[in-house]
Amino acid sequence: MTTINGLTGFLPRPERVREVVAPPYDVIKPGTPLESLLKARGGNLWHVTLGPDPLSALAELTASTLTPLTTPSFLVYEQTWTTTQGAQRRIGVFTATQVTDYARGEVIRHEKTFDDKVQGRLTLTRQTGLTLEPVFLLTRAAITPVLDRVAASRAPDYDLTPDFAGLNDLHGLRSRIWLVAEDSADGRELRALVATQPLYIADGHHRYHAALKNGQSHCLAYVVERASIQAYNRVITGVKPFAEVKAQLALTPATWATPAKGHVRILHQGQAWDYAFRTIPQDVVGSLDCSCLERELYPLLGLTHAMIKDHAHFDYYAEWELPKMAEVVGRGDYDLAVALHPVSIGELMAVADAGRRDSAIVMPEKSTFFAPKILSGLVLYRHRSAMP
Repeated sequence: MTTINGLTGFLPRPERVREVVAPPYDVIKPGTPLESLLKARGGNLWHVTLGPDPLSALAELTASTLTPLTTPSFLVYEQTWTTTQGAQRRIGVFTATQVTDYARGEVIRHEKTFDDKVQGRLTLTRQTGLTLEPVFLLTRAAITPVLDRVAASRAPDYDLTPDFAGLNDLHGLRSRIWLVAEDSADGRELRALVATQPLYIADGHHRYHAALKNGQSHCLAYVVERASIQAYNRVITGVKPFAEVKAQLALTPATWATPAKGHVRILHQGQAWDYAFRTIPQDVVGSLDCSCLERELYPLLGLTHAMIKDHAHFDYYAEWELPKMAEVVGRGDYDLAVALHPVSIGELMAVADAGRRDSAIVMPEKSTFFAPKILSGLVLYRHRSAMP
């Protein structure tokens, strides 16, 4: 199986880390208040990942804000936050993960990847010699007890609560980091455990693909044993109005909330309904709720799979954004909102495993949303070339 090594490169100085960190580059939309906030912070990673002169920005950061990480180290990374269900916690570890071809079955994907989608990140990686944001990987290896033991053993090396003025869901989430030397007892145990199981790409498929294209021996990765997937919900305007087709559906009045497995909730003109799928196939992709939705509802609305990225017909929201979806539909931006049950980790891994046998088997697009995202800027990895 694939191996993990400790990281080298740069870390932010502890007293400057809150200024450096940012949400992932691909959730920062141009012209938004979030972008303006990050741009105004002179020492923020935004100036490297999305700014007009990344090399100058990196040189300034290196001189004023970053400190070299020369001892190969793992970074145990804990996030804690509160939801309506109470206190939540996720713990994982930043590593330099070996980059291997998908055909070896050591790092397993569940999405298709495309060369044209990595060019911008690949250019930045080659310019800087650094990997700035991680691939999110899942493992079946029992690494959590080791990570918990590290977290309980001493005070963290970093303890921060980022301030993004409420403009991103990482705002106010506490992050703590413990450095673990690769050659320490804990480091050796982590390496041995991870090497027993394949790794599954949860998020960041194109970051891994960029590392492959760049010929890197290792990539920056965040590895977790336990993670939760939020439903990836959608607001829809069909070719045909929902009012004209709803009589063809067996709808039951309900509250606007996340539904049970095998059901969706539909919100239209202030009324919410529950709809149970008529048929659920047995295959790993066809049985997913998002596949059932596309098969049973979209044709009635005159929609095809080719339209799912067309913002005239679809937009997408994480599970926690149900109130925002109601606002969008309420003001008439879209005709209806649909809430799904979240995909489970088991379902995702089942699709990924099936894809090892048949590369045509992948998760449907817009089917998973991992939350919370991972802060960028906690470590800048000096990657290696000459992939074996």
